[in-house]
Amino acid sequence: MTMEKSEMRRGIHWRVMPWLLAGMAALTVIGANVHLVHVATGSQPECVNHLKAEGRDGTYRAAAPSC
Repeated sequence: MTMEKSEMRRGIHWRVMPWLLAGMAALTVIGANVHLVHVATGSQPECVNHLKAEGRDGTYRAAAPSC
């Protein structure tokens, strides 16, 4: 079977385009999640000063301080 020149020039098959876009969107979401996990696990802050007593006047304190 050989394809005619007019069939070869048609370009993108429009029935495939939604699947390509969905795949690109899925890869973008997966890539963003991988980046977020990488940043979250790679940036562990050192012990910082925080309120050790009850919070007051709308201030926040660590839920379970590690130091």
